[in-house]
Amino acid sequence: MMAIILAGGEGTRLKPYTMIIPKPLLPIGDMPILEVILQQLADAGVSRVVITLRHMMHLFAPIIGDGSRWGLQVEYCFEDEPLGTAGSIRMVKDLDEDFLVMNGDLLTTLDYSELFQTHLSGKAWGTIALHKREVKIDYGIVKTTEDGLLSEYIEKPTHYDYVSMGIYVLSRNCLEFIPESGKFDMPQLMMTMQRAGKTIVCYKTNCYWQDIGRFDDYQKASEDFLSDSSRFIPNVGRR
Repeated sequence: MMAIILAGGEGTRLKPYTMIIPKPLLPIGDMPILEVILQQLADAGVSRVVITLRHMMHLFAPIIGDGSRWGLQVEYCFEDEPLGTAGSIRMVKDLDEDFLVMNGDLLTTLDYSELFQTHLSGKAWGTIALHKREVKIDYGIVKTTEDGLLSEYIEKPTHYDYVSMGIYVLSRNCLEFIPESGKFDMPQLMMTMQRAGKTIVCYKTNCYWQDIGRFDDYQKASEDFLSDSSRFIPNVGRR
């Protein structure tokens, strides 16, 4: 199995931390979040990982290396300009027929093998990992009739929606839908393929998932990892 890790973002919401270290290399517990991801991918049966880079790209290879300590083949691709979460795929050579694509700044217990098999079983062009999130509204919601009369008054409601986890599986055929130049993001790719009649599978899961893009999310992920690192890396004590 092959995986592409998108690690070129600037992490602007985590400044000033990300002014001196890129977000995927921020520590969670006693290791960078990217190292946690690499160990998980190795445990899931991934053998080759390509990391796409731009922001502070020179810091990654000295810290991550060639992947041999996890039994992985780690390669690096460098962006001269922002290509987007889907546009970065254009740079990767020798793509497998189907491959994993994910952000390099998240903590999860997702079963990558099951996600991959679901993609293959569905004969999909793209598969999106989804997580159910609680969305609280801090205001009273007022619904009206067409003639301006009160219909419903809901005080500070809570909604539940499925959000993208930033983890996907793609068929190599997706390349025909990615423009040859310019920035192109994963939502654009998925919707372009869907509109063309290609099968896009939505994989819903209730596993642990935490993006670390904001200070409070980063703190929460760090606390959860420190409280039980074996939950995320079962073999951490033997590495």
